[in-house]
Amino acid sequence: MLTKRIIPCLDVTEGRVVKGVKFQNLEGVGYPPDLAMEYERQGADEIVFLDITATSDARKTLLEVVERTAEGLFVPLTVGGGIRTKEDMRLALNAGADKVSVNTAAVHDPVLITACAEDFGSQCVVVAIDAKREGRGWKVYTHGGRQRTEHDAADWAYEMQDRGAGEILLTSMDADGTTKGYDIKLTQLVADSVDIPVIASGGCGGPEHIYQVFEQTNASAALAASIFHYGTYTVGDVKRYLADRGVLVR
Repeated sequence: MLTKRIIPCLDVTEGRVVKGVKFQNLEGVGYPPDLAMEYERQGADEIVFLDITATSDARKTLLEVVERTAEGLFVPLTVGGGIRTKEDMRLALNAGADKVSVNTAAVHDPVLITACAEDFGSQCVVVAIDAKREGRGWKVYTHGGRQRTEHDAADWAYEMQDRGAGEILLTSMDADGTTKGYDIKLTQLVADSVDIPVIASGGCGGPEHIYQVFEQTNASAALAASIFHYGTYTVGDVKRYLADRGVLVR
């Protein structure tokens, strides 16, 4: 049994960490470097930094904020938002990211994932999939959840793996920010369709939801934001809860 990872997420816009519900109604909750350091102190396995308005605003990732966030961190940092080219990925890695997450650009140019995997290694390439339920399936959305595509989430994950992605960051748009639990069916479907790690994201309201997603799906990691940002639970609280129930955590 592989060790499960707990990953706090920093959704960043205009240099501040924000939190919303279903990608809407964002409110500020802190400064990225401060929160990243605190979550590492609490025992986070990784940190995800997503510049959530870079693509929709047609601008680059906030690399200065990435640099300041990466400076004091020892755990891996994944950076996403506004990554359009191989050079953008190179700049993010040079700024201190260990992995780079791509969503919209992967849909526009899937060959980009292959090129980045060949240049930087699959372990650096994360494909983010924002998925929304439609009938019996889930469609992939881009531009921070603003634009629908025709891609089926599970099929898209498989194609991205085939093109060289080393990890999938899967967010349920329906569950995002609701604190009612992860979308188990979506996570199970996507995790079963690929061999690379899948990070479950969207909807975490407490340690029990993380336990559920690990027990009922093949997700390798669980991403959470609200429960940590508002101080409802610490990363340590979550890990103790999981360990008490037999889940292998660091």
